[in-house]
This record gives sequence, structure tokens and C-alpha cells, in this order.
Amino acid sequence: MSQELRKKAIEIVSALDNCYPEAHQELNFSSAFELLIATILAAQCTDVRVNEVTATLFKKYSDPQSYVDADQTELEQDIRMISFYRNKTKGLKSACQMLVDDFGGAVPDNIDDLIKLSYVGRKTANIVLSNAMGIPAIGVDTHVLRLSNRFGWAASDNPDKVEAALCEILPKEKWHRANIVVQWHGRYTCKAKKPLCSECTVFDLCLWEGKQR
Repeated sequence: MSQELRKKAIEIVSALDNCYPEAHQELNFSSAFELLIATILAAQCTDVRVNEVTATLFKKYSDPQSYVDADQTELEQDIRMISFYRNKTKGLKSACQMLVDDFGGAVPDNIDDLIKLSYVGRKTANIVLSNAMGIPAIGVDTHVLRLSNRFGWAASDNPDKVEAALCEILPKEKWHRANIVVQWHGRYTCKAKKPLCSECTVFDLCLWEGKQR
């Protein structure tokens, strides 16, 4: 990894941070457990829809045991607005059962234990660690995956390989903020099908061959 590429990556993150000073994790949560639940629900579903559901869900189910004890059909109805809600109901109950049985009802503070939970991969685990626990980590969602390749930071469609590349190219103290602002840039400007290159604040720094004003 060249020093020039590292320097350019830091410049991009700084520029995006200035462009999106209000950027934040858009899933609503008040604890690591709530963010874990919200992130599981967010798979292939919009953050807006998840926030609509969790506004009521978090009041009804406050801890892992409450999900374990919940009637399956009732919980399905509670999250029916979420995509794949039946499978996610099973995933929530299974993950919460593991939290109760293996971790004393607490959300683990390390990725090795987090990814043991049902419906929890590295992306979900890293989002929880970084946003709810303040532990440096990078969650590679679809936006981060796409932009990392467009920026020239990585050359892979494998999220784990992209995560490793970003952790190497970016200083650890910048992982969290970089994760957030790159997500926002991907969501609102550097879109998958119709990127708004004419509005891009890092156009001149971007290495993507497909970019055009």
C-alpha cells in the first residue's frame, strides 16, 4: 500500500467529513443491544423503515430475554413491515437466546464473539462495535464496498477483503468517521446506478474510470 494512496485516502475522508458534518449512524438506538437488533433488521431493508418499526419494538422488547420469551407469531407481526420478517424473527430469537445462554444477556465487545450470533456477520458486528461501543472498526455495507473500489482503495467484491484493505489504508483513529461519511457519500451522491459526479466534492481525488461530470 503506497504512502501516496494513504495520503489521498485521508484527503478524501477529510473532504467528505467537511461535506457531511451532520453525518451519523442513521439507525436509531440507545444501547449496543438496540443497535444489534436494528442492524439485523436492516439487512436488505432501508434504515427509515427499520426506524419506523423499532420505535415501537424497542418499547415492547427491552432485553434479550424478552425476545426469547416472545410468541413467534406475535413478534413476526411486530416486524412485518421489514423485509424477510419471518426469517429475521427466527434470527432475532436465536441471537437473543445465545446472548442469554452464552453471554449473560450482554452484547459481546469483540468481533469473535459477536459473529457467533445468528444473523450477525462482520458488517453488523463492526457497526455495533464502532457506533455503540466506541471500538475502532469498519462495517462494509453496500455503499462502502462500492466506493472503496471506485476510490481505488480496494479491488474486490468481497466485503472481508475490502474491510482489511480499509483498515490498512486508513489510520485506526479515522475508521469510525471514515465509515460514516463514506456511507453517506454513497447513499446521497455516489449512487450505484446514477452517481451525481457533477455534485461530488472529491471528484478530482476519485480514481474511478467511470466518473464523468
